[in-house]
Amino acid sequence: MELLSFRRTFALLILLVVVPSAALSGFGVLAIINERAAVEKRLQAAWAEKLDSLEEKLEGELKASRLGPSPGEELTLLAPDGSRLSDATFTYLDDSIESSDPRLKAALKAVLPDPSSLPEGFVVFSVSNLQGSFMLAAMRRGTDLRGARISLSELNALVARLAPRPTNKAETVRYQVVPVKHEGGEGLVGKLVSGVVEAREAARGGPRSLAKRPLSAPLHDFQLVAMTSGEDPVARASARNRAIYAVLLALFYLTLAGGVVYTGRTLYREARLSRLKTDFVSLVSHELRTPLTSIRMFIETLSLGRVKDPEQSHQVLAMLSKETERLSQMIERVLDWARIESGRKTYRRERLNVESVIESTISAFRAQRLNSSVQLSCELDKALPPVEVDREAIAGALLNLMQNAFKYSGEDKKISIRARTEGGGVAIDVLDNGPGIPVRERKRIFERFYRVENLLTRQNEGSGLGLAIAKRIVEAHGGKISLKSEVGTGSCFTIHLPPGPMRTTEVQA
Repeated sequence: MELLSFRRTFALLILLVVVPSAALSGFGVLAIINERAAVEKRLQAAWAEKLDSLEEKLEGELKASRLGPSPGEELTLLAPDGSRLSDATFTYLDDSIESSDPRLKAALKAVLPDPSSLPEGFVVFSVSNLQGSFMLAAMRRGTDLRGARISLSELNALVARLAPRPTNKAETVRYQVVPVKHEGGEGLVGKLVSGVVEAREAARGGPRSLAKRPLSAPLHDFQLVAMTSGEDPVARASARNRAIYAVLLALFYLTLAGGVVYTGRTLYREARLSRLKTDFVSLVSHELRTPLTSIRMFIETLSLGRVKDPEQSHQVLAMLSKETERLSQMIERVLDWARIESGRKTYRRERLNVESVIESTISAFRAQRLNSSVQLSCELDKALPPVEVDREAIAGALLNLMQNAFKYSGEDKKISIRARTEGGGVAIDVLDNGPGIPVRERKRIFERFYRVENLLTRQNEGSGLGLAIAKRIVEAHGGKISLKSEVGTGSCFTIHLPPGPMRTTEVQA
């Protein structure tokens, strides 16, 4: 049931996390795809003020220009600073158009507006047809027009002189006056054609426009454009932002995956721990019931006077004492674990010889196994260094290892105790001739409530706390427990105790 509940909880977690994260990721992908367009709009808004200022200056310069005959009697447009702006002339007299440029003449015949629609005197305007767009400066007197075509190269040189200075060295932008393109008109097809043209120009490389500002009428056939003259800032900014978005999205997914995995492992561990606790309560209840049943039976036997022989009475009382001691040990082990888990377990450390601790442990083990058949051997190195430990706690941990070795050694029980010097401290080995512990079980053997699943564990009583308590006791003394085992040849549990200074103190676990 716990595993089923875990699966349902984990599935709900995945549903509540993955669906919103998928939607968020979709928005992130759309942001990455549309990043270039967003950067272009931001740059266009940033350059709009500069283009407005430059347009105002340019129109002011054109209005202040002077159209008159040059020294060679040729009509010329001169800027206020004296520079020449025109490159060809034209006249419109008696409904007849003449020009020094045949291309300009052909265009004017097609699109030249009625002179009466133009203001009297000096005027600057633009015309456009399939042959191109032209910016013209003319002097109108009645129905007659005399004027010149403004050279875009000269006009752009004037724009360069009027352009604002860059605010930083990285700003590589130039300003130009270019004709407005009318490839496709204003409909859907026209917009599509314009988009294809822009994409084709972008694919060719070269300068890109950052912002555009159409000139006001009657110069509406031309526009003022800010263009890159070095590295494309749009590409640079969009690439940087896309990289940032991609990194953030990757970090989000990594964090999400890590969080889901961590949460899933936590849920699974809690579900497994809950199952282990349930099994532990069931197991302890069963083990407590066994000695309690024996005790009740012995008491009933004595109270009903069924035992008449004094020797039999003595045997019953001895068995009653044994069952009571067994019950007390089980209760004490559970209480020990509760004190360790809650941090209330205290140790009174003192400087001791390891030999005395091992001897007291062996004596306690033999007292518990008086009627048991076991070959017990002890081998101690000479001149073992003293250690600073709590005698009862370390003896209890060592006794737990010996009891485990006894229970899981099969019929021909052999237990060996060895103590040796190790890195200034002491290592105590407890060896048995049991079936050994499989590799997959060794990492979990010290977990609370955990027991290896085999025939011996099913035949022997146990709470799954002995090794966990021993491990916590040894670690509280600054040591550790290690395990070496091979299936079919037995196991070796080793307690590693570090050396300690000479002092007597109480330490809380």
